[in-house]
Amino acid sequence: MSRSGRSACALLTAALIGTVAGCAADSGGEGEASCAFEVSYEGRTYKDVANVDFTVTDKLGTATLPPCDDTGSREEAETEETEEPAYAVKGLSPETAIAVGSSPDEAVFVVSYSGTRLPPEVQELIDKP
Repeated sequence: MSRSGRSACALLTAALIGTVAGCAADSGGEGEASCAFEVSYEGRTYKDVANVDFTVTDKLGTATLPPCDDTGSREEAETEETEEPAYAVKGLSPETAIAVGSSPDEAVFVVSYSGTRLPPEVQELIDKP
């Protein structure tokens, strides 16, 4: 990814964090909840992973972002899901990771995994100097 692409990605990530933070519930001193950045693509759920140097390749289709319903309120639950273009990531299978965003330069890296361990091929990208 080019330097400008990484900068755009960093800005988008900051914007997404702001959006997610805006979803946090103000519960008057009780525990706060927030929406995680997750997307669905071809029946799999993907979660964002930071600090990964990646290259976007071909457009794959459309990913779905679920509505933010962190409080259980009826009003939030009725918010509709949104869709964003999904892109392949160089060197990784779409079953493992994709990039999601309005353009390749603004795409966020997301990974499909369960548990707490990232797939080894994703961990290798993070560990690269």
